[in-house]
Amino acid sequence: MNLRDLEYLVALDAHRHFHRAADACFVSQPTLSGQLKKLELHLGVQLVERGRRQRVLLTPTGQLIVARAQRILQDAREIEQLAKLAQNPFHGPLRLALIPTLAPYLLPRIVQPLKQRWPELELLLHEVQTAPMLHQLAAGELELGILALPVAADGLVTQALFEESFYLAVYPGHPLASQPQIQVADLHNETMLLLDDGHCFREQALEICFSAGAHEKNSFRGTSLETLRQMVLARSGLTLLPELAIDDKGDVVCIPFAAPQPTRSIGLVWRQGSPRENVFRAMGEIIQNTQSVSPL
Repeated sequence: MNLRDLEYLVALDAHRHFHRAADACFVSQPTLSGQLKKLELHLGVQLVERGRRQRVLLTPTGQLIVARAQRILQDAREIEQLAKLAQNPFHGPLRLALIPTLAPYLLPRIVQPLKQRWPELELLLHEVQTAPMLHQLAAGELELGILALPVAADGLVTQALFEESFYLAVYPGHPLASQPQIQVADLHNETMLLLDDGHCFREQALEICFSAGAHEKNSFRGTSLETLRQMVLARSGLTLLPELAIDDKGDVVCIPFAAPQPTRSIGLVWRQGSPRENVFRAMGEIIQNTQSVSPL
């Protein structure tokens, strides 16, 4: 018994016709029929109900074996993929996750350059908050993450990419809107709109706001930076936005901070010992080259 025999049996189950199954396997019908007969003799059981003019049926035992054969063939394909990956780590699928306050703004900048550099690398993209991202990385469900550093990285490797400055977003007509830059102390007594729990950007913004004596609008928790932006336009308060989230729409006024500017460090994270470490570091260089923000 070999994998090819199992492929013939699975194809016959899918097509329920000897000729169509043989075509799907790129062999002649006598070849497929003969190999399946040999498989039955080897196993000592009948797998196929023969003598039918219409659709071919498998015996109950044949159906059970097909279910197991499908899993075996899938495992065999995955083994081949692992071997190809070892030969060329820049080939095949790569599961990449980004935090929600970064993904909408960074992905449009980096996806095309990465595809152009490695056309055989298939990026499977996910938007995941920091805590579940680290859990999925440790569990092998993800291969690479892009997030704000530092993080608790037991068993994980991190690589800093760039520093991203924070800006104050105010509505047109606010007393600070005409300022070319502001101090953190200018947030004193201002009402700040922040993201909900689970977003690392919330903790970073809280630290800045509380140090200046600002207060959070407790009746609101945003789920995205775009929601915060719209609430600022509604004059419900002010917010902080990372540099990549600033656009040229002109709907809100984004004011830079004077030095020392509050920033966050953006970096990569992956499992220690990953066979794709060279891939990740090379991707980091591409990402750094696409940024107008300050590289590390």
